[in-house]
Amino acid sequence: QVQLVESGGGLVQPGGSLRLSCAASGFTLDSYAIGWLRQAPGKEREGVSCISSSRDRGTYYADSVKGRFTISRDNAKNTVYLQMNSLKPEDTAVYYCATTSYCWEYYDPSTYHYWGQGTQVTVSS
Repeated sequence: QVQLVESGGGLVQPGGSLRLSCAASGFTLDSYAIGWLRQAPGKEREGVSCISSSRDRGTYYADSVKGRFTISRDNAKNTVYLQMNSLKPEDTAVYYCATTSYCWEYYDPSTYHYWGQGTQVTVSS
């Protein structure tokens, strides 16, 4: 059974950091590109970052998070991470990880296949 489980969300003050984890089971994560997407209340889901499969390599970031977020993978743990630094209130959202074939259209939620259940990130003082 293919499953993705996100963790690491929470409440953090502006300027703070969080590291989200996306743990996979039922399949080998390094064969897929993995994206992080987010959805804020009243807004559409948007792609934040994506890491290509181990074969293709490459990382992608939305302009809104470039320089603040870092995506990485640990194939031994079958897990992908999203390190989020210098967090802003506008980063508040439910964050999802999902599989896709390639990262070229990481910003488009319709290109993703399997999804996790999401983890809430709230940036507030």
